[in-house]
Amino acid sequence: MKHIGVDIGGTFTDLVLWDDTSDAIWVHKLPSTPHDPAEAAVAGIADLCRLAATDPANIDHVFHGTTVATNILIERSGASVGLITTKGFRDILYIGRKKRPLNFSNYQDVPWQSYPIVKRRYRLPVTERVVAPKGEVAVALNEKEAITAIRKLKAAGVEAVAVCFLFSFLNPRHEKRVKTLLKKEFNDAFVSISHEVVPLYREYERFATTCLNAYVGPKTARYIDRFAEALGTIGIRSELRLMTSAGGVVTADGAKALPAALLLSGPAAGLISGIASGDSAASPSVITLDVGGTSADIGVAPNGELREKHLLDTRIRDYDAMLPMADIDTIGAGGGSIAYVDAGGMFRVGPRSAGAVPGPACYGRGGTEPTVTDALVTARWLRAEGFRHKGLAIDRERGRQAIADTVAQRLGLGVEEAALGILRIVVHNMVDAIALNSIRKGFDPRDFTLVALGGAGPVFTVPIARELAIPKIIVPPHPGVGAAMGLLCSDVRYTYQATLWETLDDPRPTRIARAYAALEAQARARLEADGFAADRIALDRRANCRYVGQGYELTVDAPAGAIDPAWVATVVERFHRLHERTYRRRFADKSVQIVNVGTVGRAARARAFVPRSAASEAGAATALVATGEALFATATGYERASASYYDRRGLTVGDVVAGPAVIEQLDATTVLPPGSRAEVDPIGNLIVYP
Repeated sequence: MKHIGVDIGGTFTDLVLWDDTSDAIWVHKLPSTPHDPAEAAVAGIADLCRLAATDPANIDHVFHGTTVATNILIERSGASVGLITTKGFRDILYIGRKKRPLNFSNYQDVPWQSYPIVKRRYRLPVTERVVAPKGEVAVALNEKEAITAIRKLKAAGVEAVAVCFLFSFLNPRHEKRVKTLLKKEFNDAFVSISHEVVPLYREYERFATTCLNAYVGPKTARYIDRFAEALGTIGIRSELRLMTSAGGVVTADGAKALPAALLLSGPAAGLISGIASGDSAASPSVITLDVGGTSADIGVAPNGELREKHLLDTRIRDYDAMLPMADIDTIGAGGGSIAYVDAGGMFRVGPRSAGAVPGPACYGRGGTEPTVTDALVTARWLRAEGFRHKGLAIDRERGRQAIADTVAQRLGLGVEEAALGILRIVVHNMVDAIALNSIRKGFDPRDFTLVALGGAGPVFTVPIARELAIPKIIVPPHPGVGAAMGLLCSDVRYTYQATLWETLDDPRPTRIARAYAALEAQARARLEADGFAADRIALDRRANCRYVGQGYELTVDAPAGAIDPAWVATVVERFHRLHERTYRRRFADKSVQIVNVGTVGRAARARAFVPRSAASEAGAATALVATGEALFATATGYERASASYYDRRGLTVGDVVAGPAVIEQLDATTVLPPGSRAEVDPIGNLIVYP
């Protein structure tokens, strides 16, 4: 079978084709087309099929990671949304949690108030009331009011309608009825129902997530349809599947039903790719650094575990999205990040990026501001000759001039000193982000291996590893298309959740078992509808737990099997351990409470994908393509050193390359400062010792 993974980033679109019969891999990379992201993707797939001499009709699967939903939020270009809600709760979205971005400022915009997902005139209350704790109907739904609200929203021209009633996660009867009325009265609307999107307690987050799903829904659904149609025009007949933020892939229909689940899908694929690389090199605990043209994504996977964010930490831009998301931190630090001196005289890099258009100054496409790539070219970590086979003409003098005219002149520095200053700052920003995602969450980076991904990831990993005392780095065979590789490593995956409220001092096993059974039935039915046989389906249990009286939960992996005293004891002990690692304290005398339960349904691939490179017979001596002077930072400034430049395609298993050196390949560049070395392992990974 033949599989394609395509990840569309802000600067480049990355593609991989894998033939699982021969284990052959083809990779491709081309500039993204921001005006229509599908344009570059479809062109790249056609190119990739030509490179592999494969008829597009013979492609069995296309897996896609996209930033479309995220960009809708960033650009605030979503649908006009209407909200039908319980009378008296019209302004939940406006009030939120009363948090403000700047606690002590009276003069600030509160984003969800200044740029509301749903305008107040489209937030329409109706009479109904369900009450806790059993979900009893205290006030019946006034269907006449509901129909009037629907007709009013239709007349106003909204594109999407969200339905959010109080305590509908306990009893969704009224929401289901309004959904039926919407189909009858306003069938053209994109409909988002809270008990289907996030059936959990916390009314503000549930309302916000449901409305967010409606906001990104129409545009995302149109994009998915357009992308699938464009694939058909080049002869692709296979079904399109898309990566979610939780680290699994879903069908196109599944993605259109819950488009908010596509937020941050690309970074999740990069983390999965890093986990696979760590496993291939017998280093299961990894920190991934995926650096592209616009941003850097940092993930931490202890023992190969894809950890998820706390449901209250899953904010996208300025909006809350209480959906499962891989625990990844994204910062504005990439090859296109712009260096500048701010109004206060501070030397800064990012988060603003030159992107694909106009790009760095050295690309000669109209960019005039200095970027990280211009600094890399100035320091000779990147050679113009190394970019020619990538179809890019690099003008080193343009990059030097951009640095000289802005940063160097304003700070009174030489061009080389300013270039290395840019690189120091971007490394510092990445180190801080890794510390935030590891040390501050109870993990010691010295116990992990750093996996370098993205076109620029392998450039920066040695100085980062030195700062954090990380002993080993893995640079996979094709790091520059890491997220696309991750798409081929991913299982089909769906998450189902429910609020339970069960104290484990005196639990009701039957009630817990019934809750898990309902979720497992949903997951199994969804995967069977996708065409997976029962023996391919795996079900994993989760439990959101807290000490009684706490306000927030931690997610524990719950064991399979009967809900008996041993099961309860296991969940309690796992929660104590997780709380101690997270907060440095455990309270063994306190009662533990399950607030939410969850089931992750997975369908594993028939055969696992392992990123590898073809064996070379050349050896390091033949792989050496040039020598030249490069600049490297020191404790007191910088030094000029004679560096060796290698073509990675010429390196073979067992070769050792000592720094100062630069290893070039089509999709990335690996930089080895003085004192570091790299070895080629049996599947083609570069194992770097900083």
